[in-house]
Amino acid sequence: MTRHHAVEIALTRPATPAELHRARRRVPLAANADRTRLMTVHNGKSPARALHQLRRRLGTSLPIDVLTTHYPDHDGHILLNVVLGPCADAEIRRAAAASSQRPGDVLGERITASLTQDQRQRRRHLESQIQHLLTDHTPEEVVAYAAAHLLPQRPPG
Repeated sequence: MTRHHAVEIALTRPATPAELHRARRRVPLAANADRTRLMTVHNGKSPARALHQLRRRLGTSLPIDVLTTHYPDHDGHILLNVVLGPCADAEIRRAAAASSQRPGDVLGERITASLTQDQRQRRRHLESQIQHLLTDHTPEEVVAYAAAHLLPQRPPG
């Protein structure tokens, strides 16, 4: 059974109007304001096949960085479709062969590790900034200021 899958397309740079026009002849696309992210719905027996078919269909008409499924699958995962350069591809394949894994699994592990490291660094940076604030302000002042700026303002009444 063929199903429709929502796909997000991240571009390496904003698409030109001519590139969008050519791509829209092949696939219906919706672009964001700066034309760096596109959305479409594409047919496929599975989300992975829909991503693969969409990449083949668009070819080189757009500066595609990555295709992703817009909604998580039943396991809560977002699927990625990336094209690696020759050096990165060879490195992933070498690591996969050395660990008896599939290249996609090795790439997934590396992406997950990188995201985890980025989250840790961001958390450390935030903790450092809060500690710096707490040298000059009370915790109550910091929380009150943050709440006032983060929560939506409601009109009185």
